[in-house]
Amino acid sequence: MKQDDSTFQKLINSPAVKRRFEELLDQSAASFVSSVYAIYRSNSRLQECNYNSIMGAAGIAAALKLPINPSLGFAYIVPYKGVAQFQIGYKGLIQLAMRTNQYLTLNAGAVCEGQIKEIDFVTGEVIRGEKISDTIVGYIAYMELLNGFRKALYMTCEEIDEHAKKYSQSYAYDIKNGKKSSVWSLNFGAMAKKTVLKRLLNTYAVISIDQRDLTTAIQADQAVITEEGFRYVDNEPDGEEKTVPFDEEQASTFAEFNNLTPDDEPDKEEPNPNAE
Repeated sequence: MKQDDSTFQKLINSPAVKRRFEELLDQSAASFVSSVYAIYRSNSRLQECNYNSIMGAAGIAAALKLPINPSLGFAYIVPYKGVAQFQIGYKGLIQLAMRTNQYLTLNAGAVCEGQIKEIDFVTGEVIRGEKISDTIVGYIAYMELLNGFRKALYMTCEEIDEHAKKYSQSYAYDIKNGKKSSVWSLNFGAMAKKTVLKRLLNTYAVISIDQRDLTTAIQADQAVITEEGFRYVDNEPDGEEKTVPFDEEQASTFAEFNNLTPDDEPDKEEPNPNAE
């Protein structure tokens, strides 16, 4: 059920919220908060979501310094069954990876019929063929590091479809009922690019302190922020809660978003009795 817009407006303009986003974004905080409110106002399903889940999803994007304007494709706030999920876009994954200054090339794209001749079963190397039609048969992600390491990962459309049905209950529901309401149903291509890129990075990306934002983005993808950690509400087919606990740094960054209220006020200094 749609909630009172004035309450969310009061929350997002409260001193506590402004202070929290200023800590994460400094001078960009005001414009980011405005974009959160604009997205909320433009999405009737988001207006039915728990407020703290919206702020939690926005908090992840802010911590990762990613814009959440849907038209840009870096990160999204996605409603699902009364709560808001954070979702990283494939452009956001590329952005975070390139910030580490370890990648020479990183890309994901569609593969048309004939463009892949075969894949070497030993090295995993993709051997290119000649395009014979515009029919998309799969998606590929490719990475090359500055140290010379390179790797590609290819998935057929059938493999990606099975992945989507396994990890997104909303997409499985759409398939079963002939509907188009989930992100997968509405933008299969963009989600497919993200899937192959995310799987490639999750397997072969350099793991280091410099990669922390990228690791957090992969972990937080399609998650709702709770007090305990990242909860994957769209991947709980049996109703059993699936939550990955925060580490210490994540807890200090994200847990606070579960306790924001419209009435929070900034700390006030005690009057100095000796002041003139």
